Amino acid sequence: MTSALRTPAVAGRFYPSRTSELLHDVRQYTSLDGDRDGDRDSDRNSADSASGRIGAIGCVVPHAGYMYSGGVAGAVYAEIEIPERCIILCPNHTGKGVPLSIMADTAWQTPLGTVAADAEMSRRLIERFPALQEDSAAHCSEHAIEVQLPFLQVRQPELKIVPIALGMRDFEVLRGLGEALADVVGASEKNTAMKILIVASSDMNHYEADSITRFKDHKAIARVLAMDARGLWEVVIGEGISMCGLGPTIVMLTAAKILGATSATLVKYATSGDVSGDYEAVVGYAGIIVA
Repeated sequence: MTSALRTPAVAGRFYPSRTSELLHDVRQYTSLDGDRDGDRDSDRNSADSASGRIGAIGCVVPHAGYMYSGGVAGAVYAEIEIPERCIILCPNHTGKGVPLSIMADTAWQTPLGTVAADAEMSRRLIERFPALQEDSAAHCSEHAIEVQLPFLQVRQPELKIVPIALGMRDFEVLRGLGEALADVVGASEKNTAMKILIVASSDMNHYEADSITRFKDHKAIARVLAMDARGLWEVVIGEGISMCGLGPTIVMLTAAKILGATSATLVKYATSGDVSGDYEAVVGYAGIIVA
């Protein structure tokens, strides 16, 4: 039984606060009540399930306001199976709380309802990786997990989550967390025969010209597609790429490879300039599936 409720911090700003409007938007972005918006890769026709959706191990999805990045996030969520358990890793934009923060016993509320935390899995992860600490300060006003939840709720009514916020970029620590995550996920999947999805919530390069952002982002994306966590860290740090979810992506890639992932696919890429028309200072968004 959950002991606390985390109320929405960015409803009405990053996404609609009205249930009907939010449901409509999510369905549009994931093409659940209409045709795909035309940017789907035409050669992506392999899937692991009878539903035609991919049984992904992990994914990278953006977390900006839906008008900017909803189409990229939705393209990923439309392609993959959403299991009942999801681990969501995000950056800590606010700087509050501890650097490695988990909320083991707190349910998350959105306009679509309440999502329970998977307290048992959270506690197993803390036991396996003690540097991870129970902490609410890092999560209370952080948007990068919250904006993922409506997409997941629409696709999986029985959703439970393990929310983790990362406020550091030490590669060895991130790799260690990824290894711990793989141990806990692997044991859970073996014992319960239930799949678990690892979501890395991340935008790409921030506030440079569109041409520069696209150039930088595709250097980083190339390392993700190669499932090269160390290479991603090196190129982002070395090239000055302001990818806010570097830590979450490193953790996800590390865990996914241990869990048997063999491929990564770029589903969709865009920048905020594609919506705003302002190409002088944009943010990049990449949607990637790891399976």
